Amino acid sequence: MSKKLKKNLSLEPRVLDFIREHQLIAGQKTLLVAVSGGQDSICLLYILNNLQSTLGIKLHIAHLDHQLRGAQSIGDARYVGRLAKKLGIPVTIGHRNVSAYRSEHGSSMEEAAREVRYSFLADTAVKIGTDCVAVGHTLDDHTETILLHLIRGTGIRGLRGLQPVSRWQSAEKKLRVIRPLLEVRRGETAEYCVEHRLKPRLDTTNLSLKPMRNKIRLELLPLLKQYNPQIIEALLRTAHIASDDIAHLEKEANRLWRRIASYQAESIVLDKKLLVNLSPSMKRYVIRLAIEEITGNLKDIEARHIEEVVQALYKPTGKTINLPDELVFAVDYNRYVLGRNPLTINPFPVLKGEHAIKVPGITIVSGWCIKTNIIAAGEVPEIDDKFVAYFNFDAVGDGLVVRSRKRGDRFQPLGMKHMKKLGDFMIDARIPHSWRDNIPVIDCVDGILWVTGYRIDERVKVTDNARLVLCIKFERI
Repeated sequence: MSKKLKKNLSLEPRVLDFIREHQLIAGQKTLLVAVSGGQDSICLLYILNNLQSTLGIKLHIAHLDHQLRGAQSIGDARYVGRLAKKLGIPVTIGHRNVSAYRSEHGSSMEEAAREVRYSFLADTAVKIGTDCVAVGHTLDDHTETILLHLIRGTGIRGLRGLQPVSRWQSAEKKLRVIRPLLEVRRGETAEYCVEHRLKPRLDTTNLSLKPMRNKIRLELLPLLKQYNPQIIEALLRTAHIASDDIAHLEKEANRLWRRIASYQAESIVLDKKLLVNLSPSMKRYVIRLAIEEITGNLKDIEARHIEEVVQALYKPTGKTINLPDELVFAVDYNRYVLGRNPLTINPFPVLKGEHAIKVPGITIVSGWCIKTNIIAAGEVPEIDDKFVAYFNFDAVGDGLVVRSRKRGDRFQPLGMKHMKKLGDFMIDARIPHSWRDNIPVIDCVDGILWVTGYRIDERVKVTDNARLVLCIKFERI
């Protein structure tokens, strides 16, 4: 959006200029218009109706009864139906039980209403042969969104607020959302309705302080204006600067994406060496791109989630981060994997059979290079690597082998005084079930030495009186 608002023109020419400047309706023959019945959507509908011939489009109205306000919701639907008939515009009126959706998905009422509404709009768009919907978001919605994102901690992308064009996407549906009124103030839409003798519906839930957006509109913004009467302009400047910075990051990230990212089944694989060498801001942006590529949006992703992933970049192999929408970020040997399916993000290659380990020496087994050597007890280095372990050589039995777990396996985890079933240990360690059969178990005639990547046995730890130390290191190949 331009930094300066054009107030010297009436609404229709301003909206037309905005549509053309941002190419909001380029290539569209039919445009879906979301009409709630409130003043903003009614203003939008009448302006677009008057611009149909100029823009070369035909309109189709969509209205959803969220079934949240009883008779008021029913009245809104009837009002929009009568208005569509009066204007001679086709209309689709839907009815959805938002409360039931909220209970099923465990989301907030605001989030549930939004998801259900856009799903309905996407379905309607497909039926009428378009992928685009116009919504009545105004400049006030834009500034409220900036503050909402700031409070939630969504990072620099959130500071952009609303954009003239955005995309809504679910697992199966996509929709292009345009906002022709984004440089129009809410007060101006009210004046337009009065001037044209329109009688929009009043949504009484907009007066409730329960939704966060209403609190921002009715409480926070008036308070901020006491500190800075020009707070709206200040927020718009911030959004403009953030948009410029993000545009640069997007261009650079898209250039790097093909080198860093690849696809594996339902997951995205990121090259570890290339990613960790990026600047901090570019790391964050590539991670956001990866999440958005999997989910289609970043609606539940906050800055803290991105920071958790950034910090995990330097953690040992096997480290995982659980993210919203059932996403898991996993650290592998020379890569990172992001996905929902535990099978596709398993950092452990399939391990079958039982294989003897050379001591000292190198053993190649099932995607692993296992290196062993014997050193003096005083020469043990401090290494933070889950795939390197040290053992009292004199306590290690003969016949060292690597295998997958077996029924009845038991060992004495380091720090414990008693034996523990391997299955119980894996449950307590929260090891994903699909990983457990692939985790290498180092065994000898006297029992398990090491559950690789997790815990050695207490009985073979390096003690003060140890003479020699056996070092075992696993590397992915």
